[in-house]
Amino acid sequence: MSFLLTSVKIVDNLSKHHLKIRNVYINKGKIEYIGTDKPDAKKIIDAKGCLLAPGLCDLQANYADPGFEQKEDLETGSRAAASGGFTDVAVLPNTLPVIQKKNDIKYIAKGNKTSLVQLHPIAAITIDTKGEALTDMLDLAEAGAVAFSDGLHPIWNSDVLMKSLQYVKKIKGLIIDKPEDKWLALFGTMHEGVNSALLGMKGIPSLAEELAVARDIEILGYTGGRLHLSNISTAKSVKLIEKAKKKGLEITCDVAAHQLVFDDSFVKSFDANYKVSPPFREAGVIKALQKGLQDGTIDAIVSSHQPHDPECKQLEFDMADFGIIGQQTTLSMLSGVADTLGWELILDKLTHAPRQILGLEISAIEEGKSANAVLFDPSEKWNYTLENNRSKSENSPLLNSRLTGKVKAVFNNGMADILS
Repeated sequence: MSFLLTSVKIVDNLSKHHLKIRNVYINKGKIEYIGTDKPDAKKIIDAKGCLLAPGLCDLQANYADPGFEQKEDLETGSRAAASGGFTDVAVLPNTLPVIQKKNDIKYIAKGNKTSLVQLHPIAAITIDTKGEALTDMLDLAEAGAVAFSDGLHPIWNSDVLMKSLQYVKKIKGLIIDKPEDKWLALFGTMHEGVNSALLGMKGIPSLAEELAVARDIEILGYTGGRLHLSNISTAKSVKLIEKAKKKGLEITCDVAAHQLVFDDSFVKSFDANYKVSPPFREAGVIKALQKGLQDGTIDAIVSSHQPHDPECKQLEFDMADFGIIGQQTTLSMLSGVADTLGWELILDKLTHAPRQILGLEISAIEEGKSANAVLFDPSEKWNYTLENNRSKSENSPLLNSRLTGKVKAVFNNGMADILS
């Protein structure tokens, strides 16, 4: 099918049409024309006021499949991703069984040939993500794993981190760690600070993350290799990573979209949908995270999509599981900080940067290229409800809210999803 997007602003710093308003003609999955003419098309989309960017790429999402399909499965996860503008998703290994064998890799990627959203398996570093014995990472890389991580579990064993960095060095493999000292974070439910004291809840200190970041950097300096730190949430973590980059270490990091919007004051509602790991920090930290994005210390933004069924979330705050769903609302959530960061920066951190980290093909809005793109209206208001929620789970603090910024269409792999 052919599509003509009229008067759309292209936001793609790798395109010669970057920040220009053009008509874009897509036919049979390819961008055949970009300019001021209007070729005939079966579907014409008035895109005035909209942005056209490469399809978003998520460095971290938990689809809970296989084993926890009551929370999410590959189909519903992909559906939520597409509605949020994501065309590539790196899937965490925290499933049952854990993604740690060749067949597990094949299971995650099995539908890619016929799917708009491409799923890229992240394989476990340790067997069953217990942090002890290493998996056969070289075989898993050959089978198609794009990176190695214990996902939701930090690499608590320093020897394991050192050996894993050394083990995949020969293939330039990527190790991803969620930096957290699990003993300092034990039994914590929110950020340790004034609000945790007022609410009478055990806090998770910033130190729990910062010690792990410092340790990871020291080990990386000793071993060499490639390390990515996921879900950075403190100002000192940003400073430590900035210094490591200046030393020439191959280190990258990301921040969850919700960490740029919410702070620990939201926990006063005792809504368990605000319970995330790492926890929302104090309000002042948000500015430090934004500065880290602006100066290039923080390389990417992730959805940190973590679905849960009601049995895991509709509980007292301290008993509920950590995590929120976020793929469908990532761009809408970031509308709140777009005046500060700018859409050009936000979209780069969600498109080219994560693909570079994972070594995926870089898509660009250019004639002759396959159409891998998202059409987004940054000013359209819409109601996020249970009826239009595409995830199988409902653990989002944004549900039943009126949001600003809506994905209008997604193109990839010769397919299109026209959302409105």
